[in-house]
Amino acid sequence: MQPLHHAVLVLGGAGNGVQIGEPVPQILGFELANGVVGVILHAPKVVRLWCVNGPESVEKLSCDLAPNPHHVSNFGGGMAEQVTYTEDNIRSLDWKEHIRMRPGMYIGKLGDGKDADDGIYVLLKEVIDNSIDEYTMGHGRTVEVVIKDDEVRVRDYGRGIPLGKVVDCVSKINTGGKYDSRAFKKSVGLNGVGTKAVNALSTEFIVESVREGQIKRAGFELGELIDDAKVETTTKRNGTRIRFKPDPEIFKAYRFLTEHVEKLLWNYAYLNTGLTLYLNGEKFRSENGLKDLLEDRLDSKLRYPIVHLSGEDIEVAITHTDAYGEDYQSFVNGQFTPQGGTHLAAFREAYIKVVRDFFGKDYDAQDIRGGISAAVAVKVEEPVFESQTKTKLGSQDVGPGRSSLKSFVFDFLKRELDNFLHRNPETAQALQARIIQSEKERKDLAGIKKLARERAKKASLHNRKLRDCRLHLTDVKKDRNEETTLFITEGDSASGSITKARDVATQAVFSLKGKPLNSFGLTKKVVYENEEFNLLQAALNIEDGLDALRYNKVVIATDADVDGMHIRLLLITFFLQFFPDLVKRGHLYVLQTPLFRVRNKKETRYCYDEGEKLAALGDLGARAEITRFKGLGEISPDEFSHFIGEDIRLDPVVIGKEQSLQEMLGFFMGKNTPNRQKFIIENLRVEKDELTEV
Repeated sequence: MQPLHHAVLVLGGAGNGVQIGEPVPQILGFELANGVVGVILHAPKVVRLWCVNGPESVEKLSCDLAPNPHHVSNFGGGMAEQVTYTEDNIRSLDWKEHIRMRPGMYIGKLGDGKDADDGIYVLLKEVIDNSIDEYTMGHGRTVEVVIKDDEVRVRDYGRGIPLGKVVDCVSKINTGGKYDSRAFKKSVGLNGVGTKAVNALSTEFIVESVREGQIKRAGFELGELIDDAKVETTTKRNGTRIRFKPDPEIFKAYRFLTEHVEKLLWNYAYLNTGLTLYLNGEKFRSENGLKDLLEDRLDSKLRYPIVHLSGEDIEVAITHTDAYGEDYQSFVNGQFTPQGGTHLAAFREAYIKVVRDFFGKDYDAQDIRGGISAAVAVKVEEPVFESQTKTKLGSQDVGPGRSSLKSFVFDFLKRELDNFLHRNPETAQALQARIIQSEKERKDLAGIKKLARERAKKASLHNRKLRDCRLHLTDVKKDRNEETTLFITEGDSASGSITKARDVATQAVFSLKGKPLNSFGLTKKVVYENEEFNLLQAALNIEDGLDALRYNKVVIATDADVDGMHIRLLLITFFLQFFPDLVKRGHLYVLQTPLFRVRNKKETRYCYDEGEKLAALGDLGARAEITRFKGLGEISPDEFSHFIGEDIRLDPVVIGKEQSLQEMLGFFMGKNTPNRQKFIIENLRVEKDELTEV
């Protein structure tokens, strides 16, 4: 390793980073537990942990590690001593150590359960996937899931894990039956990794396998085997039962949201007709597959009945609505792929070609897909995903020695969709009418869109509403691109506090001027005519869909008062009306901000509700000072940094399965109907402050 005087840390302001060729001020060198050499650099109000990889590379560590006090040596004066790099610095981690040290490599992000792709749902999915693979191979028609507090239990009635390999299958990495195409032809499991990751990341993990009147049980703690019971006789039905508790040290303050779990189970039901799943006794079953999925998910008026087509290794459901944009649900081997992949790209391309050929007209692709809602499911042998969590398919072929996915999907649609449209002229006529409508709307908007784009282009040079960040979601090669966040704030005072407190690398701020327009019932023309909406659309870069979305999280940050709630509703209405995919794909959130600050001379607590305030008073004493925040602008930037940092509290905007989007928007944002007046009168509550003598 080269001396550290080859680098300097630029501290404070927007220039946090490393420059080569200058001396380093005030450093402490140390050796981490895994043998990596690092430094802590000190400056007023700033402490940063860095790892030195060479004379030309100084990189910030992704985690906050404390130095080993036994290995600290003061280099002093900016001059670093030469550090010895020997065989002692090289370590080999066992399977559970590596999973626990680098969980993101196995399950993606950790989270606390608020997002559908948080780690706890990945753990649940990996266990259920094995049960689904059993059903796919013709064994077990029921899967039972019980979630109570922090504990999860999954029971299937498949073949059960071979008793002599129960321990190995959940604790020996790269061990499993998914490598044997004879046993699992088109599996979705992690091929020998899934249950091991669940085991290593759980404080308690218990597996039971029943085969032909015999049962084998094993128990683990943090991946360590603590109970290896002998095989016993039993009267239980064949199958596998797994119970686990996610480790709260890794998944901080987590909780399972019913909405996310229900959506996961419904996806399994839609993709496996005839399979019955239970969640805490509630039944999930589908008889019509992807057709049921679209019927349950769509809340806009259908322009024609759902076209449901299926063949060997492929199933699609297609319709059009009056909604804007494109809405797709894609799956591979029963695995939901929210980011699509090669199978979805093949479908979108093939659909355009088939429709053009059928009508004999060169319709614009944008007009053909405008308002489309479709679900696509394929089965692929030995699928290749672009990440460990299988959110995007990368396979080019249906299987070894088989055709490409592109030609496979096209041949299917060319045959089945073309035949369907010939046999159902009413559907073909309705489809063409929707295409013509999209074409007319596009041409009507062409002029105003041009003016709006010119306005947005000018604003992008000096947009006073947007305080952008350095990274964006589209920077796929950057490690922190999924941390990118856009805060939509209420007024200049709030935006000023957030702007000063934010992380300039990943957090951007968009400032609203008062209350935005109520867009319910309006056409997309308003997006281009209204300057604020147009600039917001340009900031997000979602005019042509979410493929180029610039921020992973769009956070509505308003005051916790009546006006703030109204602004939240107006913004949510805007996104649901014109960009529903932004909400459906889990990008829209509402920022929780503290209502109270409780402090004494020794400690300060920020409380988000009355219960937290009372608890803080109990801990800090009745004489503690209480401050009620009336708005975000009253919170200082130094304080705001606590609320948008690692401990940020976000409420995801989720659309429930039983909710009709149009009916919901019409009720809350439509004309002042008697039904809404009645609802307000019946549900109005008045908060009363009660003084108690101390």
